[in-house]
Amino acid sequence: MNKIYACLLGLFAFAGIVSAQNDPLAKKVLDAVGTKVKAAKGITAKCTLNSFTSKGKPNGSQSISLRMKADKYVLTQGKTEIICDGKDVYRFDGEKTITKSSVEESSQTLSPQKLLAGAYDKDFTYQLVSSKGSFYEIEMKPIDNRKNFQKVNLFIDKTKSTFSKARILDKSNNVTEVKISNLNLGATVPDAIFIFNKNKYPKDVEILD
Repeated sequence: MNKIYACLLGLFAFAGIVSAQNDPLAKKVLDAVGTKVKAAKGITAKCTLNSFTSKGKPNGSQSISLRMKADKYVLTQGKTEIICDGKDVYRFDGEKTITKSSVEESSQTLSPQKLLAGAYDKDFTYQLVSSKGSFYEIEMKPIDNRKNFQKVNLFIDKTKSTFSKARILDKSNNVTEVKISNLNLGATVPDAIFIFNKNKYPKDVEILD
């Protein structure tokens, strides 16, 4: 389920980044995206995740939907689901188990809170590595080596100033590529969907804190 968080990397701006140690050209590109995201009242998107082994062999594909408003979000992939109400994160495995954790406890995983906190200079180093063609490519590396990934490469559409693709390299040198489609920064997203309701899941579901 943690892989689902990866799709968020392709969607959100890194607003409020201020750090002399990071690339000012990358900051300029990210700030342009941030202006759009800050103005969004609701966000919806479709994400396609393609996984590859450390040797480059395809290792499966997933389709994921996202609905988000501020620091709250719902991610759905088949029967599995992640709900964040801004304070707690609930992960349903699609069968009989729901794992509950606080946003703080999930800090080792890439999440909307981490991406939208506006303090990325504390968590990442980043630089613009390419501006060829239709996209800017920005490479981000976590400062804390306890994170569950080595680096993330973001691909930003030059014309639209929106994220189009992300490539995540994990600690085992496996790669997850995330492609974004149907991104809507002006979506109407009802608050009710972010409220965890145990009754919508199987009667015998177990909640693990």
